[in-house]
Amino acid sequence: MNLKSITQEVCTISKEVGIFILEECKKFNVSDIEIKSQNSLVTYVDKTAEKMIVNFLGKLIPESGFIAEEGTSVKKGDVYNWVIDPLDGTTNFIHAIPCYCVSIGLLKNDELIVGVIYEPNRDEMFYAWKNGGAYLNENSISVSKTNKLSDSLLATGFPYYDYRRLEAYMDILKWLMHNSRGVRRIGSAAIDLAYVACGRFEAFYEYSLNPWDVAAGALIVKEAGGSVTDFQGGKNYLFGSEIIASNKYMEAELLDKIKGSF
Repeated sequence: MNLKSITQEVCTISKEVGIFILEECKKFNVSDIEIKSQNSLVTYVDKTAEKMIVNFLGKLIPESGFIAEEGTSVKKGDVYNWVIDPLDGTTNFIHAIPCYCVSIGLLKNDELIVGVIYEPNRDEMFYAWKNGGAYLNENSISVSKTNKLSDSLLATGFPYYDYRRLEAYMDILKWLMHNSRGVRRIGSAAIDLAYVACGRFEAFYEYSLNPWDVAAGALIVKEAGGSVTDFQGGKNYLFGSEIIASNKYMEAELLDKIKGSF
């Protein structure tokens, strides 16, 4: 399998879907919102976008299966499975906040081998394939070389339904506010990871995430020279609901603080 060629094809469908999402934002109405659970929203745009992606990728690798947020396909592949978030940042989209994206990862067995994130508002395509490096719009990218937490800009996501660890989360947030240049919450885990990969953020951490939130971004960060772990320093970040992604320099200090709090 030519991973570079596969990645280019995924970029093609990601851009097509991203343009569709951008156009729909102009005519979207609040009456189109559906509530899946507390603060978990979905629209016809999410569902249509996912159907477009599933249809395209199902032809690209016919034997592949899907782990897709909106469940438009429940087919499971024996070897290859696509991990899809058709619209990461749905709440931003609904409120016309220009920060949302298409996120697509490819698993071979349990290993991520392709990752693509397309942010249509800035026309930024982040992508990577196993052992091929990481890219933004055809330019090679790498994580930041900042090696001091005090000089770092960090990203996180606020809990919006799972508040069981809120107190510990707030303790970490308070500590980081005092010990870094700041913490940003932009509302899309996939974009947060892409921004770590290209050096805009030094690190990102969050809990209560799903595989489709992080699959593509985790590979892009790793191929850009960064590190990705769960909150215990292990590798269960794809299905373990928690992630720390960093430029490696931040990993030890962040991990030590988070392990000591959660």
